[in-house]
Amino acid sequence: MHAGGDGVSPWRSLRRAAWVALCGWVAALVTACVSYLALRWVAVPIVVGLALCLTFGGLLVWLHRAGWIALLSLAPGLMVLVGAVQYAPELALEVRGVRESVVIVADSADGTGGKNHRLTLRTEDGRELAERMTYKGDRAPRPGQRLDVIRDPEGVVPMERAGQVDAAGRLHGAFAGLVTWTLMAALAGWRGHVRRRQGREGSLLLSL
Repeated sequence: MHAGGDGVSPWRSLRRAAWVALCGWVAALVTACVSYLALRWVAVPIVVGLALCLTFGGLLVWLHRAGWIALLSLAPGLMVLVGAVQYAPELALEVRGVRESVVIVADSADGTGGKNHRLTLRTEDGRELAERMTYKGDRAPRPGQRLDVIRDPEGVVPMERAGQVDAAGRLHGAFAGLVTWTLMAALAGWRGHVRRRQGREGSLLLSL
C-alpha cells in the first residue's frame, strides 16, 4: 500500500464525484441552451455538445484513475447529445409548427446518384412549398409519395416528417443518459477513492 493512502478523505472523494456528476448535467443544460439560441445553425450545438461530452469523459478518467470508463460513457453521452441538441428545434415545431399533408414532386438527387436529397413538396391544395425537405441517405422518400410534415412558418427550424417530431422523447432520452452518467460518476468516485487509498494511480488506460 502506498504510504499515506489511509489519509485519503472519503468526503473529498464524495465531493469530487458529486462535482463531476454536476458537470454532466451542466453540459446537457448548456448544450440545450445553445441549441435554442442557435436554431438556424444546427452544427453549433452539435460541436458544443460533443466538446462537453468529451470533457465529461475526461473528468470520469480523472475521477476513476482508469481510462476505460471514458469509453463506457460514450453510449449515454450520445443519448445526452442527441436529446439536448434536438429538443429545442423539435419543441419549436410542436409549439408553432404547421402540419401539412404533402406529396413529393421532385428530388434533386434524381439522375445524379447522390445521397443528399432536396425534396420539392406540393400541398393538397396544389401549392408548392418554397422550403425543400432535406434527406441524407439511400432510402429517401420518392417522388409521388405522400407525407405528413411539420414546418416552421418562421422558416427558422427545418421541416420534419410529422412522425419524427417528438420533443418529449428527446427530453426523456437526454434524462436517461444523464441518470446513467450520474451513476457512472458515483462508481468512478468510489473506485477512484479505493485506487488512491491503495496508491494505484498510474496506467490509466488499462487500470481496473
